[in-house]
Amino acid sequence: MAYQGRFRVWRGDAGSGELADYTVEVNEGEVVLDVIHRLQATQCPDLAVRWNCKAGKCGSCSAEINGKPRLLCMTRMSVFTEDEVVTVTPMRTFPVVRDLVTDVSYNYVKAREIPSFAPPPELAPGEYRMKQEDVERSQEFRKCIECFLCQDTCHVIRDHEENKEAFAGPRYLMRIAELEMHPLDVADRRNQAQTEHGLGYCNITKCCSDVCPENIHITDNALIPMKERVVDRRYDPLVWLGNKLFRRNDS
Repeated sequence: MAYQGRFRVWRGDAGSGELADYTVEVNEGEVVLDVIHRLQATQCPDLAVRWNCKAGKCGSCSAEINGKPRLLCMTRMSVFTEDEVVTVTPMRTFPVVRDLVTDVSYNYVKAREIPSFAPPPELAPGEYRMKQEDVERSQEFRKCIECFLCQDTCHVIRDHEENKEAFAGPRYLMRIAELEMHPLDVADRRNQAQTEHGLGYCNITKCCSDVCPENIHITDNALIPMKERVVDRRYDPLVWLGNKLFRRNDS
């Protein structure tokens, strides 16, 4: 059955803005994005919202619903009571462009800073061989749809704008971990993760894993193992002695 839902939506641009109250029809089985589209169609034709697939696979419709980073297209209206006010705001960590649309270019800058896959030079394409367990381990990280909700909720940059230059965020630290764990990647990415991408800033609160719509265990399966590898490389006394003996001082 349909009912009149109460919504509070952030309206504004990079200069200023405020929350505006609306009453919008909500039908059974709908998601928040459906209601936002109805709001556009019936009351606010100039409301800006980014979306594409409406299937939870493009990552475009990221926003914050009642203060939690979520995908608009994957948040069902049935999780709210009919008399509840649903507040929809843009992702707080990134600069507002207009209304619910934010400038997420920070993430693409960080993506370009990560060196690409480095296979053994003696192997030609088509000669790569991997065990199935290695394929499965990195396949979890490949599920990422780059919605940037993990980046948005990470308090290292959410609460500290000054950290953005030195911190890649959980999405791209996960990418580094994926390459470091890849059995055919010959680059040693441990020192780079710590010194250039800010792995040490992460204090493994698991907030990134909590908001991931693909249920990727970012903290447990990527960040913590990467931290362990960095510790082994930089602080294990036997590794330290080996570095000295064989003059491997790049760490």
